[in-house]
Amino acid sequence: MTTAEERLIADRAGTLELLASLRRDWDGVVEASAQSNADDEHDPEGATIAFERARIEASLTRARTRLAEIEDALRRLAADAYGTCERCGGPIAEARLEARPTARTCVTCPPA
Repeated sequence: MTTAEERLIADRAGTLELLASLRRDWDGVVEASAQSNADDEHDPEGATIAFERARIEASLTRARTRLAEIEDALRRLAADAYGTCERCGGPIAEARLEARPTARTCVTCPPA
């Protein structure tokens, strides 16, 4: 197993844990809103349930996107295409891959 593969697998595991945590948060907010008939829109005590749902939904979307990027990078690695720029076909610098293991382009090419 390569260092890149190890990083991607670890990142995937962390992202899956984050997704599970966010789903639990989502379920908790949904349950709380179902059990409450309070007007949380005018609640002076803090954020509204709608705000919390929007925040969690946005975080879920980002985590799902991240997971898809990781899975795609693992497919490129298996196909021996990892580290090759999708735009120019040149190599992606190791430093860039260390910073962004899911990078698809080199630093001189704009993202795909």
